[in-house]
Amino acid sequence: MRVGLLTEGGYPYATGDARVWCDRLVRGLAQHEFEVYALGRDPGQEAGGWGDLPRNVGWVRTAPLWGEPERRPGGRGGRRQRRRFAEHFGELAAAISAPYGSGAPHGSCAPGRTTVQADRFANALHGLADLAREYGGLSAALRSEDAVRTLERACRTLGAPHSAQRARVADLLTVTEALERALRPLSLDWYGDGAGGDPGLSGVDLCHAATGGAAVLPGLLAKRRFGTPLLLTEYGVRLRECYLAGAAGAAGGRPLPGPVRTLLAAFHGLLAAEAYARADLITPGNTHTRRWQERCGAERERLRTVYPGMDAARFAEVGERGAAQPGDDRTLVWVGRIEPPKDVIALLHAFAEVRRWQPDARLRIIETRRGDDPEADGYPAHCRALADHLFPDEAADAHSTGDNPVSFERLGDPEVPTLADAYGAGGVVVLSSVVEGFPVGLVEAMFCGRATVSTDVGAVCEVIGGTGLVVPPRNPRALADACLALLSDAERCARLGAAARARALELFTVEQNVAAFRGIYLELMSHCPVRREEVGAGGGPLPFARPAEAHVPGRWTAGRDGDGFGHWLPGPPAARPAPEHTPTWATPPPPEPLGVGPRPSEEGA
Repeated sequence: MRVGLLTEGGYPYATGDARVWCDRLVRGLAQHEFEVYALGRDPGQEAGGWGDLPRNVGWVRTAPLWGEPERRPGGRGGRRQRRRFAEHFGELAAAISAPYGSGAPHGSCAPGRTTVQADRFANALHGLADLAREYGGLSAALRSEDAVRTLERACRTLGAPHSAQRARVADLLTVTEALERALRPLSLDWYGDGAGGDPGLSGVDLCHAATGGAAVLPGLLAKRRFGTPLLLTEYGVRLRECYLAGAAGAAGGRPLPGPVRTLLAAFHGLLAAEAYARADLITPGNTHTRRWQERCGAERERLRTVYPGMDAARFAEVGERGAAQPGDDRTLVWVGRIEPPKDVIALLHAFAEVRRWQPDARLRIIETRRGDDPEADGYPAHCRALADHLFPDEAADAHSTGDNPVSFERLGDPEVPTLADAYGAGGVVVLSSVVEGFPVGLVEAMFCGRATVSTDVGAVCEVIGGTGLVVPPRNPRALADACLALLSDAERCARLGAAARARALELFTVEQNVAAFRGIYLELMSHCPVRREEVGAGGGPLPFARPAEAHVPGRWTAGRDGDGFGHWLPGPPAARPAPEHTPTWATPPPPEPLGVGPRPSEEGA
């Protein structure tokens, strides 16, 4: 099977979101051939180059979502082209600046949006894509004065959100620039037409978007133009990330102006709704993500939770060793990046309460950020200052050197060279976050067989499943009580740690993740009709022109001369192409109808 893997800010680059997961998926499904279509988020990522790619990655195409757009022939074009652009972009502007919740029930599209808006948005999106295909790109038009004026007229329409009506020229310029970057995939030459040596997305059997947002756009176009099935996987909610980015600002500085946030939030909400409506199957990574998708209009029958796969082997030694060693059983361990969402401040206040009742308790804060800390004078420094204030150095007697019960360490130091050593450095692992998606660190602690105390955020309760203690966020007293309950009961700690490890090995390994997607790929292909013109006949779709079972390695896929009993391709063995390497744009031989030829039971009768 030929799979088009669509990514944004991740694989195949050496750094980025979902990079490790994508790499494990591609390597685990070695019987399939992957073509990677990657959108880069920043110049630093592209400067870092690609990671080591496996042999079953045939093509890699990249395009940046940053900087100035590539200048391609066509430009703004003539009067007819400008009129068509004004029509389609006007529909898009009207959809993102329409009043909230008028005319249709909730749940039919993006939060607070109507089915009419969703239809207008979809028509505008595909109209712009067709225009880009005919005239060689839309970047110049999307950044033109015509686009700004069209957006301004939409914002001044009666009934538009009050924030959008207050948009100034500077705000409109910011919005059109952001829309041009988000819609840049419409102008790429990734799609092909099924002819020539490089068919692009027209030659793949399946499009798999590894995230939402702009990465879904090539999959939506391939589905509309070529009927290619679309699989969407989200381990973090891309729409939620866009909302948070708008509140924090493009560079993590001052928040964007209100009109800009309103218009961009509407655009990303409608794009998410369109992706969820058109995808053949959606695989959220947890229930937290699934709730977001359902709220944006995803149908439940097309949702299937697939937990992310993680490498359990590197934690096996610590996990098999069991409970913490004597001396470490009174130690709390926190592992992660020291930043405000992790709420290390609340953890320090909770530990102050723990020390009142457990004087020999210790807290090890292990920073996973590599290299120099860009926020050395910010939140991390504030946390260290608070720790020095709450816990002055203590000495056992007048002749001993003082020691602080809280230590700040960095992953890779001699005391904690690996993540497994970090989680194994104490008896209880603590997660104190106020914002969390899928808690990867919590799963790693479970692999290590450690009892955990976590705040009830994101997918924490779903991951823990009763094998750890969960408390409300921003509640140091509750966090302290849970830590004390485990520090004072070693038997309970060992029991919870063993249960946590068993749960993690059952649900969160690479093997279960790869096995799930292997079945999903075959399921989608078994329900996907192949266009009749590809097999040299006219008319409608012809289901199972190349049976999905032919892609499964094993003796049951052998031909008539083999020793298997599955579906075979007709003709002598030398003429049969290897099904998993047969390009989609080639003309495969038609399958032999089911029931033709003797079955094993009939031969023996």
